[in-house]
Amino acid sequence: MKVTEHIENAKGKTLFSFEIIPPQKGKSIQELYDNIDPLMEFKPPFIDVTTSREEYIYIDRGNGLLDKKLTRMRPGTLGICASIKHKYNVDTVPHLLCGGFTQEETEYMLVDCHYLGINNVMALRGDAMKHEQSFVPKDGGNHYAVDLVRQINDLNCGKYLHEVMDIDNRADFCIGVAGYPEKHLESPSLQSDLRRLKEKVDAGADYVVTQMFFDNAKYFTFVEKAREMGIMVPIIPGIKPIAVQKHMQILPQIFRIDLPEDLIDAVDKCKNNAEIKQVGIEWAIQQSLELKAAGVPFLHYYSMGKSENIRQIASQVF
Repeated sequence: MKVTEHIENAKGKTLFSFEIIPPQKGKSIQELYDNIDPLMEFKPPFIDVTTSREEYIYIDRGNGLLDKKLTRMRPGTLGICASIKHKYNVDTVPHLLCGGFTQEETEYMLVDCHYLGINNVMALRGDAMKHEQSFVPKDGGNHYAVDLVRQINDLNCGKYLHEVMDIDNRADFCIGVAGYPEKHLESPSLQSDLRRLKEKVDAGADYVVTQMFFDNAKYFTFVEKAREMGIMVPIIPGIKPIAVQKHMQILPQIFRIDLPEDLIDAVDKCKNNAEIKQVGIEWAIQQSLELKAAGVPFLHYYSMGKSENIRQIASQVF
């Protein structure tokens, strides 16, 4: 079932969903299952599965020589989606990236999704590689998320890269895209960023999931301005609970988000990461309750593959 159909069927009830990351290659999928199991009591209609970009590693050849190799440390997005769908009978949403993938590779991924009965996808540009100052698309790849949305929408219409097919069993992907309540880090302004979001919706995006935020007022303002811009699709808030001290530095640095002073003060009073984790849980509970009271369609949690704090939050909200 499509994400948008789940929203329609809920008739105003706020639903629970979460995002996971594939385990690193060489690790067992059982650890992932162990972290999904405790969250299934909250009946998530869908689970997002991220896709990793390629990265360079250096292999020691001896004699002071290194081989530079391109690899993916967390492959398996599509296989994990199929496995979760089969094991839990829940819809899955694989992330599709512009970065690191050609249009042909993207088309193959979409065809495989269609074969497997996966009919929701999240279309993202992706980040720059670690050694790059700015995002560089792969040769033959999509440059921006809007280009990826257009490719997916074309395929929904039977338009493949090299042919148009008049077929009965067309794909009908429900397309999610990202929104940024505090604007994308590369955008000059929130208004400019909203124009880019409007382009993605006009190109065929069906719903928006926001980047994490810690001040609900930013989400409400974002939705209000999006509606004024003519963006009328569902806008799902994304929530990540603070869990360790380093989050206070790396989250603002990586995602260019502001942390509320009350949250900073509460964390500063903590003596260890266990106390910080509890502060993060309590903050996310209050965020979630306020958002739920406002009638958001979903509360979507960034779990990073760990479920205990998400379970504690959800048990107080759902």
